[in-house]
Parts: sequence; structure tokens; C-alpha cells
Amino acid sequence: MVSLIVAGEIGFWVVLSAGLLARYGLRRRRTGAVLLALLPVVDLVILGATVADLRGGATADWTHGLAAAYVGFSVAYGRRLVRWADGHAAHRLAGGPKPAGMPKYGAARARYEWGVCGLTLLAAVVTVALIGAVQWLVGDGARTAGLDSWYPRMGVAVAVNLVVAASYTLFPKRERPRPRA
Repeated sequence: MVSLIVAGEIGFWVVLSAGLLARYGLRRRRTGAVLLALLPVVDLVILGATVADLRGGATADWTHGLAAAYVGFSVAYGRRLVRWADGHAAHRLAGGPKPAGMPKYGAARARYEWGVCGLTLLAAVVTVALIGAVQWLVGDGARTAGLDSWYPRMGVAVAVNLVVAASYTLFPKRERPRPRA
């Protein structure tokens, strides 16, 4: 399963790169759009292979949960990642404007961190839902018990993001004053 997840991650970046290269490097916008639209297929392949492996008699272990977490985080963060990569490709390959980075200070940074926290919460909800669905589809609690450890892991991921977002809200980072010349 780990090799499938690694292959899926590599496949994601290959499809993303091909789509952006077609869109900006080769000026084939429609081809690029089609390739970018194929990105969710990578997630479906990973999820389908996980379910097939478990339905075929495998006992769930951490790798099956990792596959669900990969899909969950891909669903939550995928659009943002594609937008980020698209902005950089447009800048480097098509002379577009340089993409703005994340805010560094104050309320803008706090809003940014709360947005990341929301995406992590979405990723955790999708992961937990996928794990529950896989456990239900397999129907053998003894073979899928190894997936139960992913429930608290997703809680920890959300809790860490909550602490980070709250820290930027309660203790906003301020820009240092520049020395006068």
C-alpha cells in the first residue's frame, strides 16, 4: 500500500506538471484543463485500491489509513495547491505577475492561519468519513480495527492547527520597524 500511495503522490505531481506545462509552456489551454481535471482520478485510484485490498481479505494496517488521509488532505488542500502551482507556472512560463505569498503579519496572517485550520478540519472530516465508509464496506470489524487509530490522529492534526491559528490571533506577529537612514 505504501508504494501505491507514493506512486499516487508522484502521479499527482506528474499530472499537475503536465497540465501546467501544456497550459503555459505549450499554450494548449484546453489540453492543460483536461489534464488538471484528471487530478481527482489519482485519488480515486488510491481509494479504490485500498477498498479492493481490504475486500480481498487483507487486514487493515496504518497504510490503509494513510491512503484515506492522503485522499482527505488532497480533497481539502488540492484546489489551493493547484491555484498556487498555476500562479507560479503562469509567472515563470507565461510572464504573468509574481504570485503573492502568504501574509506575514497581523490580522491578515491570523485570517490565513484560520483558513489553513479550516482546510485541515475538512481534511480530517473527509478522512474520518472515508475510514468509516471503508470499515462499513468491508464489514469485518476485526480486519479493519487497524484503521481506528486514525480517528485520534486526525484530532491531533486539527488540534495543532487550532493552536497555531489561535496563537497568530492572540499574539499577532508584527513587522519590525525599519531603521532610519
